[in-house]
Amino acid sequence: MEFLSLENNPEFINLQTELVSLQRWIQEENKRLLIIFEGRDTAGKGGAIMRFVRFLNPRGYRIVALPKPNDVQRGQWYFQRYFEQLPNPGEIAFFDRSWYNRAVVEPVMRFCSDDDYEEFMEQVTILEEMMIRDGITLIKFWFSIDITEQRRRLEERKTNPLQQWKLSTVDSVAQQKWDDYTHYKKLMFERTSSDKSPWIVIKGNEKDKARLEAMRYVINKIDFPDKGKTGERLTPDFDIITVLGTNPDLSQLYE
Repeated sequence: MEFLSLENNPEFINLQTELVSLQRWIQEENKRLLIIFEGRDTAGKGGAIMRFVRFLNPRGYRIVALPKPNDVQRGQWYFQRYFEQLPNPGEIAFFDRSWYNRAVVEPVMRFCSDDDYEEFMEQVTILEEMMIRDGITLIKFWFSIDITEQRRRLEERKTNPLQQWKLSTVDSVAQQKWDDYTHYKKLMFERTSSDKSPWIVIKGNEKDKARLEAMRYVINKIDFPDKGKTGERLTPDFDIITVLGTNPDLSQLYE
């Protein structure tokens, strides 16, 4: 089993130990950490989150996976329902998809107007800078997979009764709209990545490596007491992780 194979990995256990120490510091010092998980359908966002929280204190984190907005929410400011889920002091919030639905999924699927899209793109970087200034540590992950791997995972969802609940209308057109997703993904990177709020792109074809490097990136980014006591490598593997700052070079970007 994939989950058990990773749990038996000493590297995974060491990184989990580091995360437990990080969470304890966040709780004691009333820090706020927000980690956004984005990517194509089947890229492994939810599975990565479950690895992050495996040994964390459930009183100190929340997983936020919002459904589509209801009638009332559709009449609200777009960011409102997401901002209600921001981490409280002493808490980590894991967003399984986020307000960046409006940057990629919604324009691809025509769930929003062109004006809605432009308004979002103009507001999001300003709002993220405000969050960072207010003391929230914001990390934005994009899990990348190639078209062949996505096809394989979609087929697995269709045949595996334990994964069929993951299938959606969006999943059903993911392959035929591959190039559209690529177009909007690159626009998102170009317009919403900055040195203060970079996108962290992770090669996700090999799930276990992607998850380990995502955990390692978070641990490496934040300074806290007891950091590094396990002796585990904390510097990310930059063959798997790409940090996109201001004016990112997307020419060699993994899908």
